[in-house]
Amino acid sequence: MPKNKKGKRDSAKPGSLRQEVLQLQLSAKIPLKAAVKNGFKGETDTSDDEVASEVLSHHSSASEGASAMEESAGAREVDERTEQEDMEDKLKQCIDNLMDKSTKTRLAALESLRRAFSSKQLYDFLAERRITVSDCLERSLKKGGAEEQAAAATLFVLLCVQLGGGDEADECFKMLLPILTYILMDNSASMAARQSCARALGLCSYICAADDGEDLIKVLALLESVFMHSYPNGEGTLPTSRPGGPGLHGAALQAWSLLVTLCPTSKLTKLLDQHLPKLQACLESSDVNYRIAVGETIALLVELGRDMDEQFEVEDSEGLCQCLKSLATDGNKHRAKTDRRKQRSIFREVLHYIERDEFTEETIKFGGTGIRTEQRFHIDNWMKRRSYDAFRQLMESGVREHLKFNHLLRDILGLGPPPSSFALACLPIVHHEKHHYNSAAFKARTKQRSKFRDKRADVM
Repeated sequence: MPKNKKGKRDSAKPGSLRQEVLQLQLSAKIPLKAAVKNGFKGETDTSDDEVASEVLSHHSSASEGASAMEESAGAREVDERTEQEDMEDKLKQCIDNLMDKSTKTRLAALESLRRAFSSKQLYDFLAERRITVSDCLERSLKKGGAEEQAAAATLFVLLCVQLGGGDEADECFKMLLPILTYILMDNSASMAARQSCARALGLCSYICAADDGEDLIKVLALLESVFMHSYPNGEGTLPTSRPGGPGLHGAALQAWSLLVTLCPTSKLTKLLDQHLPKLQACLESSDVNYRIAVGETIALLVELGRDMDEQFEVEDSEGLCQCLKSLATDGNKHRAKTDRRKQRSIFREVLHYIERDEFTEETIKFGGTGIRTEQRFHIDNWMKRRSYDAFRQLMESGVREHLKFNHLLRDILGLGPPPSSFALACLPIVHHEKHHYNSAAFKARTKQRSKFRDKRADVM
């Protein structure tokens, strides 16, 4: 039989191992170094194991990228949760330290809590510990020294702000109201502690007692009895103040002026007649900070008077304007340069308002830097400035954090719900439209909080 001649190798048959390898190579887009001369070469430079390894690597890279992102997000969440737990553990330790026997330890705990309450939102943490914290603060106010009393009074206001001014804060305020009152009226107590108690009574009453006419009028009378000691005597001469007296009088006056914005019309008329002439005489005080507090209070009272009656006029307005001009251009060298600059700036604003009904507007920016996250608070009247200054003095740099998320503060200042409660796309309103909206919201809120005015007129 003739011998069969050896021919060239046939192409890989369907279903054969070679055919599967070729399809795998093609699908993975891995070039094979195969000779195509006279058909497919019998062997390639890439082995079957290497091809399988390349394909597995190709498909796993995408899943590794997705899992890496998930792991990163999970890690961040774990880090945030761990950070939150660490912070709460530190706060718990600080609360425990409020009952420590060492005064130094208690003061350090009060300061740490003050910084935390000023800069963070802690309602969930404090809601279940408010009684414990209140009891500790009451103990510090009753048994602590001057510095501890001052720190405890300040921290108590921050506690009320954190609790949102609701029933929980009101319960705490009623518990500490007697001791705050006692310290304020105690002439043997330190001036620093009395100042802190004056501010605490004013702000806590503004937050918690706005709808309680009886409590509000009691605190108003209490604060009046303090700063009226700076009024001129029967001969028209200002009394000689004791060390720290002007600071105490200024704190009581500022707290009082904040509460005056909640008074009914009938009560407000009496207050204007009683205090405006005496406050004008106090502009001659030797203490620059007290003079400034008096000037701002005069402007606020005049604004409230003009809100009641467009034709409202200050008694002896000519003499008042002359005094304001003198303070607005004061160049006495015996006063510190910064004091002179601050005094001139404030009294120029007061003078312009009294003479021309003009207010120097101010815009507070807070939130993010993007167009959809930045928010602005416009201060366009003395009532709004007094409210903002009271909280800024309390929280210092932390006030911007509370402006963003604190429901109570945003409600008081007419900023609406926090950003988490509404679409951020609604934020970039045209600035002048937002300005008018904020002004209207602030006035509407003030009227809403003052609805009790006519109802409690008899009480007042």
